[in-house]
Amino acid sequence: MSLYRNTIWFLNGIHQYTRQGFEKASKDFEPKDLDVSVVGRAFMITGANSGIGKATAMAIAKKGGTVHMVCRNKDRAEEAKSDIVSVSGNTEVYVHVVDMSQTCQVWEFAEAFKKQYPSLNVLINNAGCMVHKRELNAEGLEMNFATNTMGVYILTETLIPLLEKSRDPRVITVSSGGMLVQELRVDDLQSEKGYFDGVMVYAQNKRQQVVLTEHWAKTYPLVHFSVMHPGWVDTPAVSKSMPQFHHMMGDRLRTAEQGADTVVWLALSRVAARTRSGQFFQDREAVPAHLPLAWTHSSAEDIQSFITKLEALARAVQSQHEADPAGSAPF
Repeated sequence: MSLYRNTIWFLNGIHQYTRQGFEKASKDFEPKDLDVSVVGRAFMITGANSGIGKATAMAIAKKGGTVHMVCRNKDRAEEAKSDIVSVSGNTEVYVHVVDMSQTCQVWEFAEAFKKQYPSLNVLINNAGCMVHKRELNAEGLEMNFATNTMGVYILTETLIPLLEKSRDPRVITVSSGGMLVQELRVDDLQSEKGYFDGVMVYAQNKRQQVVLTEHWAKTYPLVHFSVMHPGWVDTPAVSKSMPQFHHMMGDRLRTAEQGADTVVWLALSRVAARTRSGQFFQDREAVPAHLPLAWTHSSAEDIQSFITKLEALARAVQSQHEADPAGSAPF
């Protein structure tokens, strides 16, 4: 990672990723884009009990959508649900308790959801984590990778058959501008080599999400895929995982609603569905997934190797799980 790349990224951030950046960009937004009703459409949002996830759930509930909140903590999720129902007047809000860092649990939930519900129009992969010490989950996967990449991969891949038979299906993944300083590192997905830097591991996972989105767009043409950067947002997660950055930026950080704006636009607007699948968005606009002159592009071989490794890990999770003779393998 070069000093040049870091400097360009941070200067970009000060201009574009802050609250001021959002206020400037929003002058070009078309208000009619979100003048829609989504009654009868089902939306799944991971990490929906606070921050960007809750702001997204609230906005969708206000438009009449059926909201499936996928959260790790039942009490906080129920509290958030109560708030969303109270403010929106929409009672079609459901809580599913799932820890996105526990790979087998994610697969079991997705399989059960597929059997229980007839349709899912939009999946929003919002949950994420930034752990600063190398820890492993129950399946032996590094926690950041397990949550930010493997959880997203297994949930999305397992739900694609349900999405494909639903009307106007979309998958939106909340990434981060931090991925712009990372190139895909296929040889160290579990962050076993060298010094463990939680911020850089997180940024690497976010690059992986961008690569995955581009791969899915080519592989599943019936579903519209997008990945987005919410900007620098004042959320409990940022406060906890990056306290110095949170303190330094202060009032310059975006509100959760500003951070969620592009997620909501991608999930609800007809305009978003007409954009090319697989793109990276910032403030309702498709933007490059690489900085100018940056050596962050991946070869086709590296991308294929990355996907193959994810598939192998997913199969390993299935083999750990007691096979259901009546069920079909999702991978």
